[in-house]
Amino acid sequence: MQCENNINRQVIPKMLFDISNAAIEMLPNDLFQQKQVTVSVLRIDKIHPVVSGNKLFKLHFFLQEALQTSHKTILTFGGAYSNHLAATAYACSVLGLKSIGIIRGEEPAELSHTLLQCLNEGMQLKFISRQQYAENDDAEFIQSLKNEFGECTLVPEGGYHPLGAKGAALIMDLVGKNYSHICTAMGTATTLAGLLRRAEPFQKIIGIPVLKGMTDMEERLLHLTGNKTLPGNFDLLDDYHFGGYAKKTDELIQFMNQCWQQYQLPLDFVYTAKMLYAVTDQVKKDRFPKGSNILCLHTGGLQGNRSLPANTLNF
Repeated sequence: MQCENNINRQVIPKMLFDISNAAIEMLPNDLFQQKQVTVSVLRIDKIHPVVSGNKLFKLHFFLQEALQTSHKTILTFGGAYSNHLAATAYACSVLGLKSIGIIRGEEPAELSHTLLQCLNEGMQLKFISRQQYAENDDAEFIQSLKNEFGECTLVPEGGYHPLGAKGAALIMDLVGKNYSHICTAMGTATTLAGLLRRAEPFQKIIGIPVLKGMTDMEERLLHLTGNKTLPGNFDLLDDYHFGGYAKKTDELIQFMNQCWQQYQLPLDFVYTAKMLYAVTDQVKKDRFPKGSNILCLHTGGLQGNRSLPANTLNF
C-alpha cells in the first residue's frame, strides 16, 4: 500500500491526544486504475489503539468542557460492545476525569471484553433495561441519573449531538481539498454531519449506513448541523448493511481478508469493511466519474473484531 504522506502537518488541530500518526494511504487496485479513479484511506485509526478513529474527534469538545467544570465527570451511553464507551473510558482515565457508562440491557453473567476494558479504565457501569435505555433522551430520566450520580457532562450515545459533529468536523483539517469524494461508515450520522460542516461545495460526502432501515436521516442531519435545509453535496449508499448493525456474511469476512492480503489494511466488520466494500462495488458499477479522487475514512473500531471466532481473520 502506497503512503501518500499528503497530510499538511501544519494544519493538524490542537487535540487532547497526539494525532500525528494519522496518515493517508492509496490503495493499489487494477479495478481502480481501469476505472480511472484513485481510492485512498485516511488512517485515523492509527492515532491510538483505544481512542482511535472518529471517536476521539467526536469526544473532543465534550472532554474539553468536562475539564473546565468542577465536577470533572462524563456520563455516557452504549451497548456491551461499544467502541464509544471504550474510547470514553480511556480518554477520561488519561485526562483525570471520572467516567460513568449507562449500559443497554441487564448485566450479563460474563462481561464483554469491551466492558471489562471500561472497568479497568475506572469507568463506573450501570446496567438498565432496553426499554428504559430507549428513553435516554427523556428529560425526567436524565434528571434521575443526575440525582443518582451528581452533576456531569452528558455525552449521548456515539457522541450524537451538535457538539459531537463539531468535533468530527476537525477531521477535515486532515483531509484538505484534494479529494472529490469523502466516504464514511455511518452509525448515528454524527461523523457524516461533521464532514458536511467543513466540506468544500465541490466535495461529495458519502455515507454508508451500517444499520438497517435508517429512515430519519434528514432529521438527524438537520439536528447535528444546525441547518434549516440539507446541503446538496452528500449522498447515501444504504444497501451495504449486510443485514443490520454488527451483522456480517461470509462474503464480508472474505472481503476483509482480501483487503489485508492486498493492502495490509485491517478492517472491522461493523463499520469500515462495509464502507470499503460499498465504495469498491460502486467503483465497479461506474458510480464515480473518471478522474475522481476518493478518500475513505478508517474510523477505527478494530477492537470489535475480538468478538469473532479465532482464525476468522488473517490479521
